[in-house]
Amino acid sequence: MVMQSVAWAQGIGGGGSSSSTFLSLIPFALIFVIFYFLVIMPQQKRSKQQKALLEALKKGDKVVTASGIWGTVTNLGKETVTLQIADSTKIRMQRDQIARLRGGDDEEKDKDS
Repeated sequence: MVMQSVAWAQGIGGGGSSSSTFLSLIPFALIFVIFYFLVIMPQQKRSKQQKALLEALKKGDKVVTASGIWGTVTNLGKETVTLQIADSTKIRMQRDQIARLRGGDDEEKDKDS
């Protein structure tokens, strides 16, 4: 009998349950919005920049690969890139493994070493 009265008491306040359900969803929505701005949006931006870099790649570009190899682009394929890493050494690798272009600062540091 006690359980029935508890269940009956919970069922009486039916009008307020929809607003309390809405209020309980607000923290989840805020967490999602914060997660979007801190994680998803920067990741999408980086992905777009990397795609643009790979599409703009051309012969003669000095690049650094994802594994840290420094080289100069000598040939471009649809999915591959040929890099010259020494005077007589060329390697072929996947195009998406190019991490970044080497800038002028990298050249100066390389000469100092």
